[in-house]
Amino acid sequence: MTPLLDTDFPDPAVIVLIGPAGSGKSTLASTWEPTQVLSLDHYRALVSDSPGDQSATGDAVFALLRVLEARLRRGLTSVIDATSTNPEDRATLLNTARRYGIPTVALIVPTPLEVCLARNATRTGDRHVPEDTVRAQHQAMAAASPAHLRHEGFDYAEFTPAIQRLGRLGALLQRASDTRRRELGLDGSDGLGDEVLLRRFFGPEIARLATWKDHSELVTGEDRVVVLEVAGDYRTLAFRRDADGEGNYGFDVLVPCPTEAGRDDDEKCGPAWLPAYSATDLLRAYQGQHEIGDGLICQGCGYESEIDHEVADWEAGADPDSDDTQDHDQLPTPYAEATRS
Repeated sequence: MTPLLDTDFPDPAVIVLIGPAGSGKSTLASTWEPTQVLSLDHYRALVSDSPGDQSATGDAVFALLRVLEARLRRGLTSVIDATSTNPEDRATLLNTARRYGIPTVALIVPTPLEVCLARNATRTGDRHVPEDTVRAQHQAMAAASPAHLRHEGFDYAEFTPAIQRLGRLGALLQRASDTRRRELGLDGSDGLGDEVLLRRFFGPEIARLATWKDHSELVTGEDRVVVLEVAGDYRTLAFRRDADGEGNYGFDVLVPCPTEAGRDDDEKCGPAWLPAYSATDLLRAYQGQHEIGDGLICQGCGYESEIDHEVADWEAGADPDSDDTQDHDQLPTPYAEATRS
């Protein structure tokens, strides 16, 4: 007997999402495990470097179907994230699933046309779909009733509002909760430790490059050095446990001292540290385009610049014209803003 997916749908199954551009199919698809979702946009990007390149659709469909067949051979559930408003496209998916004896599920995403058009209007470049195409997709979706889809051959067909009982939001929240607990070590593991803050400041793409260097002579006390390295190209950071004297964590990036330009070669300064609140700050330091007045401190010669709080607040998203009556010197530093973001 085929087990049920959640409460009603079989598992394994081929779950086909049906709806026009901007209907929210990808949002719904994201409630399944990422490995289960076969997104046509993703495959367009794989074959053309652009998810909206319509000229790559044929190659993208070919690649998607090959991966779908590989998953079906292994008896795995797959979620098809494409408009699928064309009966011919659905027939291809149905025939593929039938060859492997896997049940099929059609989920119609009946988002109002005005909402689809409004969402599509915010898309830029080749991600933007012509309005007449969205209207045609919506009309085709409206003609694909659950009864019609079952007549086409789907084993199950529903409007998405009717599948609230499946708890897709709950599935997404559970996965997010499990991931967060694992990162924080609340599941009994060691967790990510200080890497959580690296992710918060600079994002997971940067955090995974990190190698922590304990007992480095570059820092004192409980501060730690972390090196970001790719193929021998690296940048050194310092993790400060009390970055602002108020107990807030933060990161500095190692940069040349600005006074070195006027010194002899044998009179090098350093280490010189510059506060870094984002990946953009790291990029500026890497390119040598950082501002001297960003709170740079040289531990070698004692050079120290002041942080431009107005610029720092602006980069942190604060409103420079705000009527907040709190004294500016008592506002949270960008470090604190980053650790709470």
